[in-house]
Amino acid sequence: MRAEIRGRIGPALAVAAAFAGSTAARAAGQQGPEYFPNHPLTTQDGKVIHFYDDMLKGKAVVVNLIYTHCTASCPLETARLAQVQRLLGDRVGKDIFFYSITLDPDRDSPEVLKAYAAKFHTGPGWLFLTGKKEHIQQIGKKLGLTSLTDAANRDGHQPMMMIGKDADGRWMLNSAVDNPRFLAYTITHFFDGFGSAKPKSYAEMPVHNVNKGEYLFRTKCIACHTVGKGDSVGPDLLDITRRRDRAWLTRYITAPDVVLASGDPIARELFAKYNSVRMPNLELSTEEAEALLPYIERVGQLASAGPQGTHSGH
Repeated sequence: MRAEIRGRIGPALAVAAAFAGSTAARAAGQQGPEYFPNHPLTTQDGKVIHFYDDMLKGKAVVVNLIYTHCTASCPLETARLAQVQRLLGDRVGKDIFFYSITLDPDRDSPEVLKAYAAKFHTGPGWLFLTGKKEHIQQIGKKLGLTSLTDAANRDGHQPMMMIGKDADGRWMLNSAVDNPRFLAYTITHFFDGFGSAKPKSYAEMPVHNVNKGEYLFRTKCIACHTVGKGDSVGPDLLDITRRRDRAWLTRYITAPDVVLASGDPIARELFAKYNSVRMPNLELSTEEAEALLPYIERVGQLASAGPQGTHSGH
């Protein structure tokens, strides 16, 4: 499978394929109703569809597993894929289909899933689905989205997505929280191929020196926040270090679920104001929070100075 992916999608994506390891290899080459179950699932709009016949057959798909009360990586995963959906434009729902299946069907009714999708501003072509727990577990195993290591993760699963095309049995496991442009590139070229153009490898990419704060903001924060570009999924962070106590900010960045659960009035106010979207606990350290805040301050100063500095919301 790795050799097939390397030949068909180029060296940059072979890196992602290599991280998929044996899970992707197990899914590779498997196709059709003989392999995939055809269990009924219910969409966020209450429509019953079947996993193979309606979701996979003849389609190019991106599938991940989430649950709406997750306090760790699920919110970031969904926000990141919402960015990817916007980058792919009207291809989503036309020739590429997104599916997010809940791991907690006891709580995640169609109504709950519909509200969750709206919080992240998802568009047409992306279904959020629930069903019987045993059916979802079987689907996750068949897709290679569940593994023995899931129990060790605070979410109970890894923030991964499976990209696949049932017609030719090609499947690739990839992080669902990677850079959105890279994910859009990965998805597009996995399905379309590269044609006559030779793709660039990581070794050919231009060097861009970033400090720790910028790296953390771009990888952990930018899916939900801007600095000076207005509210997104979460609040605009412009002047946040003037508006909030710095010690409180450090506590909230490092353990937002703990702060919210403690009944902290600011955390509760933010939770209510931003559609009950949980600030994910990404296990950032105090040191990382202290690197992130000066970067946000600096970008805020540039944003306030004029349009030449307002790059942070992209």
